[in-house]
Amino acid sequence: MDAQTWRVGCRCLLLLALVGSTRSEGLQSCEEVRKLFQWRLVGPVKGLQDSPRAGPDLQVCIAKKPACCTRKMEESYQIAALQDMQQVLQTSSSTLKFLISRNAAAFQETLETLIRQAENYTSILFCNTYRNMALEAAASVQEFFTDVGLYLFGADVNPEEFVNRFFDSLFPLVYNHLINPGDSSLEYSECIRMARRDISPFGNIPKRVLGQMGRSLLPSRTFLQALNLGIEVINTTDHLHFSKECSRALLRMQYCSHCQGLTLSKPCMGYCLNVVRGCLAHMAELNPHWRMYIRSLEELSDAMHGTYDIEHVLLNFHLLVNDAVMQAHLDGQKLLEQVNKICGRPIRTPTQSPRCSFDGSKEKHGMKIFIRNGEETLANRRKEFINSLRLYRTFYGGLADELCANELAAGDGLPCWNGEDIVKSYTQRVVGNGIKAQYGNPEVKVKGTDPVINQIIDKLKHVIQLLQGRSPKPSKWELLGSGGDMAEPVSGDCDDEDGCRGSGSGEVKRTLKITDWMPDEMNLSDVKQIHQTDGSSTLDTTGAGCTATTETMALALMGAVMLLPGLW
Repeated sequence: MDAQTWRVGCRCLLLLALVGSTRSEGLQSCEEVRKLFQWRLVGPVKGLQDSPRAGPDLQVCIAKKPACCTRKMEESYQIAALQDMQQVLQTSSSTLKFLISRNAAAFQETLETLIRQAENYTSILFCNTYRNMALEAAASVQEFFTDVGLYLFGADVNPEEFVNRFFDSLFPLVYNHLINPGDSSLEYSECIRMARRDISPFGNIPKRVLGQMGRSLLPSRTFLQALNLGIEVINTTDHLHFSKECSRALLRMQYCSHCQGLTLSKPCMGYCLNVVRGCLAHMAELNPHWRMYIRSLEELSDAMHGTYDIEHVLLNFHLLVNDAVMQAHLDGQKLLEQVNKICGRPIRTPTQSPRCSFDGSKEKHGMKIFIRNGEETLANRRKEFINSLRLYRTFYGGLADELCANELAAGDGLPCWNGEDIVKSYTQRVVGNGIKAQYGNPEVKVKGTDPVINQIIDKLKHVIQLLQGRSPKPSKWELLGSGGDMAEPVSGDCDDEDGCRGSGSGEVKRTLKITDWMPDEMNLSDVKQIHQTDGSSTLDTTGAGCTATTETMALALMGAVMLLPGLW
């Protein structure tokens, strides 16, 4: 006898001895069963059997041998089996659920920060460049960015309406402070506001803003909605209701062995796969839709760059506002004639508008703006998230296999439970995943469809259509209204005539023409640098009482030097 044959023979003898000892221990006493039942189910041991009895009134764990279970124990085991299954489902999905929920919260927080920064940039633009109208413009600026946030986070507001409302409210301020300075009545200012869309004092800039907002806000809104649906899908599958057939199969697989005193046994791999694949057959139908959901998220995320990137659009909004005001000022004489024709000549009194002033509490609410690190951009965060999420593309297709391999089934080569006894291996046919594959499953009979899963599939299909429909196209962008109706297509593309040029990376960079003079009130000698205790550096204008970063003040100064002397 060679060494290899001897080793194989010893292993067989050891296996038979282990199986035999396990069986004999199960037939001698129910003490281990009683202890485990009390520990696992926190149930009273009173009334439990001390030794196996023949012919107990069991419904599922029926055996030819004497058993340690009673009918009440079997009912308790039935509840425990379902709880165990829910627990392993929740454990297996916990990392995925945390990944999506954590990033959904982080994206929302980042968007809120971007909105505050963009609002501050715009407020500082008025504060330092158009001081006399700054306080009057504050309410419109705040309302605009409030509407931006409401829309991003799912409220029923229309971007076209709040963009137009902002420029409608801006025109009377520009007219009364720059074009025809002086105070006018509320009725006359309302007439100017109503005339804005007819005389287009800001040129094509409102249309460009609307195009950029449409291209960036809607994809970001849809992206957030899709993440919330992903969390809903996982929450639903974590608490799936199992059929009666599945419940009985889970009981037989996990606890019927206890009734024979086999408390340490685990189900055979093939047996486990048949039971769990049968129980999760409807859930496995999510797999193709879940894969497409992740793919659609990835495609939308990849397309959100340049003027399609909400970070780019929001943080550059104040530049377009500056362009709009300068456009109206340059066309001032023509606009004066048009307003006089529509609203008549106003009775003027010298304007007494208060100068811009922000109190110290503004800094606590985000007035102090920091230059963002390139590695902390929203686009980079999305990319990192998608890279992690891509690992879960086949989550629902391989869930049953993962549960059996990692949690439920016995290891290869070990004695295992086949639903009736301890055996060397499972000999029944093993079915695949999904409803169609369950035909002939020897352990679980799968019937019909699951309405809850069907509902989740319908929601996934819907959000996939939204994600694919919101992927930006180079040629056009269709902006949806709040009611879901399709508005007029708006290109909003930034070309050379708009004062823009391509950077080569898909992003749009502003180009500003700077003259060699400066208005009287905005003088470089009024600017002093302040070093913060936290290491950031800001600029403060002594006449304005505002605080901004060096970058923001530079933008404001560049806009200021394009205006005529005596503008204030």
